[in-house]
Amino acid sequence: MTGAARVVVIGGGQAGLAAGYRLRRAGLDFVILDAQAQPGGAWIHGWDSLRLFSPAQHSSLPGWPMPPYPGPGYPTAEHVVEYLAAYEKRYELPVRRGETVTAVSRDGDRFQVSTDTGNWFAEAVISATGTWWRRFLPLMPGGFTGRQLHTVDYRGPGEFAGQDVVVVGGGNSGAQIAADLAGTANLTWVTRRPPRYLPDHIDGKALFDVATRRRQALQTGKPDTAGVAGLGDIVAVPPVREARDAGLLRPREMFARFDSDGPVWTDGTRRHADAIIWCTGFRPALSHLAPLRLRTTRGRIPTEGTRAVAEPRLHLLGYGDWTGPASATLIGVGMTARAAVTDIQTTLDTGGG
Repeated sequence: MTGAARVVVIGGGQAGLAAGYRLRRAGLDFVILDAQAQPGGAWIHGWDSLRLFSPAQHSSLPGWPMPPYPGPGYPTAEHVVEYLAAYEKRYELPVRRGETVTAVSRDGDRFQVSTDTGNWFAEAVISATGTWWRRFLPLMPGGFTGRQLHTVDYRGPGEFAGQDVVVVGGGNSGAQIAADLAGTANLTWVTRRPPRYLPDHIDGKALFDVATRRRQALQTGKPDTAGVAGLGDIVAVPPVREARDAGLLRPREMFARFDSDGPVWTDGTRRHADAIIWCTGFRPALSHLAPLRLRTTRGRIPTEGTRAVAEPRLHLLGYGDWTGPASATLIGVGMTARAAVTDIQTTLDTGGG
């Protein structure tokens, strides 16, 4: 199969859909290529108790607010998946599912986007593949013989009932999974530094506002406020807050190595583990862009806003603050999607790039 569109969007999750909404409004011909067989992006794969940091009204893509969540607390991952599926249908976004992009390369004055089913040709490309598909696992000396998982593999506490489980990571996923396991498993929570909880009243809307103010400060030459990182690492969502206040989240420092039975600390302390759950984050899933040779030695592609500095018709959307304030969130990606599409439209109209 060979196809062509003025703009090819790679990834049909929240960032890709936000881009599609803006491209539709701009009247640009486009297609969205998504490797998954169903809508919902990475939200399909989250653990059972995963919830948003904010109420539905502060967790919407551009154009259409997320419907209110009918249950108690913040919306579940399932509610988000339903919303994304409905959003895609509402705006008749041209998503081609089950089509995995393997490479993006230059073809004269256009891009060739190679997939496992054929090739697409485009004047501009928006990469919106996120980070979920590229887990990060630190190297640890020693030979642990038990089970090791990453955040992406965790579903719920039931399979770990009564087991000795070590959760590694002091961010949101580490805290949430540790809270999920507390009281079911024999939990050891390990963090590289003491956990830094954000104030209990902080939610996703407040985090977006903080990230936006930081970007505005940097753009106007004001001192770096450190943004969200200056407030803390962990949003105290209700399950985390309850486990913390009940004394169930008692972190200890990072271990130094493994033996066959579990982690070993620098003082020689050992802990038996049936399972290690690495909540150690992700890296941008950008391997499909390798033929363009845009990465620096630090692994990132230099950008101005969302635009790749060395490839002006390529935009990176939704990978984190380096591609726009809070751009990896539902509420934040709309602003950067609008900026990306505006830039693309100007570039294509003027023949720039």
